[in-house]
Amino acid sequence: MSDDGALVLFSGGQDSTTCLAWALARFPRVETLGFDYGQRHRVELDGRGRLRAGLGRIDPDWAGRLGEDHTLSLDALGAVSETALTRETEIGFEASGLPNTFVPGRNLVFLTFAAALAYRRGLRHLVGGMCETDFSGYPDCRDDTIKALQVALNLGMDRRFVLHTPLMWIDKAETWRLADRLGGQPLVDLIVEDSHTCYRGERGQRHAWGYGCGTCPACDLRAKGYSRYRAEAA
Repeated sequence: MSDDGALVLFSGGQDSTTCLAWALARFPRVETLGFDYGQRHRVELDGRGRLRAGLGRIDPDWAGRLGEDHTLSLDALGAVSETALTRETEIGFEASGLPNTFVPGRNLVFLTFAAALAYRRGLRHLVGGMCETDFSGYPDCRDDTIKALQVALNLGMDRRFVLHTPLMWIDKAETWRLADRLGGQPLVDLIVEDSHTCYRGERGQRHAWGYGCGTCPACDLRAKGYSRYRAEAA
C-alpha cells in the first residue's frame, strides 16, 4: 500500500469534520477513526456517518478518496477519568486552573492508538483537530505535545509518521472560514446541521451555529467563532 494515505481522528465535531475536509483535499486515500470512551457527549459519534456521506456529496473527488471508517472502544480511559466529560457533574474548573472537562492523557492515547492502526493500514499521515489558539488550556492540545509525541511514535514504531494539526494556530472564526474555503456553503451547512460540539451532548435546540445547550464552554466557543465568521463575511 502507498504511504501517502492519511488517518483522521474524526469525532463528529466541528473541528474534526473540518480536518477531514482538509485531508480529503490533500491526500489520495483518507480513512477515519473515532473513539468511544464513555464521553457524556457520545451523541457526537452518531453523526459521523452522516458527515462522511455529506462530504462525499460535496465533492466527487472527496467521495473517491474517502476510505474505511473505524471506531475503537476505550472504556478504560473513561473508567480512570473523573472529569465532567466522563461523569454527570457540573462543568467548572479544578484547583489547578484547568477545566474539569480535561481528560488526562486523552490525546496521547488517541494518537498512540491511531498510529498503531495507521501502522497496520499502511497510512503515514495522522490528522487531528488539536489547537492552542482558541482552546480550554488542555496541555495535550499544545503544539509542543504533538511534536514530542510524533518523535516518540516514530521511534517506538520505527515508522516516519507525520502528525498534522491544521487548526493549531487558528481561532474558531478562522476554522469556520477554513471550512468555507474548502467546501463553500455546503460544507458550512453540513457542519452546522450534523456536527456536534456541546459537552453536555444536547441536540434539542438549534442555533444559527448548530445544536447544543448554548452555555457550556464548547458551545460558547463555537457560537462566538461563528458570529465573528459571519460578521466578517458580511
